[in-house]
Parts: sequence; structure tokens; C-alpha cells
Amino acid sequence: MNSEQQYMDIFTGCREMLDSHSAGAMNALRDKAFEDFTRQGFPTQKVERYKYTDVPAAFAPDYGLNLNRVEFPVNPYEAFRCDVPNLSTSLYFVVNDAFYRKSLPAAALPEGVVVCSLKQAAEDYPDRVSACYGKLARTEKDAINALNTMLAQDGLFIYVPRGVVVERTLQVVNILRSDVDLMANRRVLVVLEENAQARLLFCDHAMDDRNFLTTQVVEVFAAENARLELYELEETHVKNRRFSNMYVRQQRGSVVNLYNITLHNGQTRNRTDLVLDGEGAESNLCGLVIADKEQRVDNNTLIDHRAEHCVSNQLYKYVMDERSVGAFAGRILVRQGAQHTISNERNANLCATKEARMYSQPMLEIYADDVKCSHGSTVGQLNEQALFYMQQRGISREEAQMLLKFAFAGEVIDAISLEALRDRLHHLVEKRFRGELSRCSGCKLCK
Repeated sequence: MNSEQQYMDIFTGCREMLDSHSAGAMNALRDKAFEDFTRQGFPTQKVERYKYTDVPAAFAPDYGLNLNRVEFPVNPYEAFRCDVPNLSTSLYFVVNDAFYRKSLPAAALPEGVVVCSLKQAAEDYPDRVSACYGKLARTEKDAINALNTMLAQDGLFIYVPRGVVVERTLQVVNILRSDVDLMANRRVLVVLEENAQARLLFCDHAMDDRNFLTTQVVEVFAAENARLELYELEETHVKNRRFSNMYVRQQRGSVVNLYNITLHNGQTRNRTDLVLDGEGAESNLCGLVIADKEQRVDNNTLIDHRAEHCVSNQLYKYVMDERSVGAFAGRILVRQGAQHTISNERNANLCATKEARMYSQPMLEIYADDVKCSHGSTVGQLNEQALFYMQQRGISREEAQMLLKFAFAGEVIDAISLEALRDRLHHLVEKRFRGELSRCSGCKLCK
């Protein structure tokens, strides 16, 4: 049996179950997604955007799926005790792919702001969800989108109405929990209306020592003059495979800042596509990857400039140790008519061992003649002269290596505007380089 067939059999055999535990807006797209998945199959490494990840191999194992929505026994407050000192957040949990409804944050949200289960949102606000769901993550364009749309039954919905500023950070903790090997298909829909502002912090954790496979599709709509900061922090384990596709559409004058940090994982493949659809829109992407053992991380980005006077910046840094494999492919597309575009893309990588591998492919594709665009990539090793210099001053070689790695990663962390989160990440990254688990000592997961 090939990798695709088992998922097609699950869909055809469990279609009624899928629908009965989901909602209309999600169910309406399943048939087309199934047709698109059947036609495409999983992309091979001959497909340009997947050349660094063997997708069929990742999806070949037989994982369980909780299609009947059996409730997993979990107290998320016990499973997740990590916090960011001095950072006040409104806290929410998603267990596998289901919004955790048993507890809500004590802090009240501004009037009109909605943070809830996507299934519930599709029932309570059907027009609002139908207008956005599946509009960016096209199933005919990507097989992961198609598979997720076929099988997803729930997820997260965040809505900020016109002119509303959410001062408190919205923190969403995604917890993987299962007694058997499990596949979770999670959906996230974020809508910011005109002049709305919000800050989101997504944290991924794995509670059990099981093989997990997660597909996640995130769609973000930033209307005119909206401002969004979105942080993704992955701290799972080596048995976790994560495939995440994020799509962002920005209108005139909007600003979106994305931070993607992988501290601990097994295999991760992140796709991030941004469309700057209105004049004066701005996007800033920062990524940090720390990998060792045989971990794999593949970040693939596309920033599509469609309007004049837009700005985009990208900075991705990787620290690869032992036999880990990293990949970065970033494409900047400046369409005809998108004059006065300013775009900068940089990928810097550090391979701490001879066995580590890094693949880097920054790209510019420009069809306008009045732009300022640049891109660059570097791959290097630890500076032996600097190591020798520090050893001569009484610093052990291991400590000197850690200090150089920490200094290299610091540029991305320092770009984070939230001071409390920035300080916490400095601490977590130092622990990671010292060989400790990437989660704080208060986590039940670390015990």
C-alpha cells in the first residue's frame, strides 16, 4: 500500500463520522479536497518546494486517528506548567487537534474578540468562517492542504473586530497526548479586521513518549492597517513529525511579524506563504532552528509582493549539530506593477560538526524595475581561532562552543519585541545548547 492509499481509505470509510463530529464550513470542502489529494498524491522530492523533505516516507507509517472524538484524559495545567515570567497572557489549550473547552483564561477579552474552537465558530458564526476557511490554503495547490482539509474536524478560531486592540498576549498551547501512535490534523483561522491589533504565542509540546504526526494549516487575514505579531515555538521530542502550512494575506498598511523557533523536534517541515495585497503592507519573518542528533528541519517561504510600496524582511538562522539536517528555501516574488518594493532576505547557518548538513536556497524573482531587493546565504563552522582564544583564557572548549552558538543565535532572539519572551528564550536557548531538554524545569514532561 502506498502512503496515499491508507488516507484515501480512511476518508471513504469514515466520511459520515468525519462530518458528524465537525461543522458545515469544514465539511463543505472535504469532497473537493479528497479529489485534489487523490489527483496529486504526496509530493516527491522532484517537486521544487518539497525537494528537501521526503513526504511519502513521513506519512507512510500507520498512525491512529481520533475521528470519533474520544476525549483524552488530560489536565493541561498539569501537563504544561511552563510560563514566561512577567508576561501576562490569556491562555488557551488545544489537545491534539481539539480545542480544550473545560477551562478558559481568567482575563476578559475586549468586546467582540473571539477565541474558540473552530468547529464551534463554524456553528455560531457560519458566514464569517465560510468567507475565510480554505480561501488561502488551496487544496489544488498542495497535498498537505488537501489531506488536512479532508480530515480536520476542529482547531482554533481567533477573530478581532475592527479597531480593537488586544493588549494581552493570546497564548495557545498545542499539547500532543495519546496512549498510542497518533496523527492529529489541526486547523487554525485568524481574522483581524481593519485597524485591529493582536499578539499570538503558539507553543507546541508533546506529553507522551509516542510517535506523533501533525498536520497544521493556518490561514491569517490581516485587513487594512491591522497589526499582528505571531510567535511559534516548537518544543516537542524526536518522535514527533510536524507539517505546518501557514498562509497570510495582508491588505493596505497592515503589518505582520512572524517568528518561528524550533528548539526541539523530530522532523519539521514549515511552509510560510505571505501575500502583500495592499499598498504599504509590511511583513517581517524571523526564524531560529537548533537541531542535533538526527533531527530534520525544513523551512520553505514565499513572500508575494503584489502592490506598491510594500516592505518585507526575512532572517533565518540555523545551528546544526551532530547528524542533523536543515533546509531553507526562501522565494521573494515581486510582480509587475509592485513598484517601490523593498525586500531583504538573509539565511545564516552554523554547522557545528562535519556530519551536519544544511541546504540553503534564497531566491529573488522580480518583474518590476523600481525596487530594492537583496538576498544572501552563508554556511560556516565554529571559528577555531575564537575557540582557541577563549580556551587560552581558561574557558573550556565545550563552554566556548556553547558561547559561540549562543552569540550566533542571539540576533534572532533579540529581534523579538516582547521583552519577557525575549529573556525567556535566551534562557531556553542556553539550556538547549548545554544539552538539557528544551523545556523549563516546571514541566511535567521533563520529569
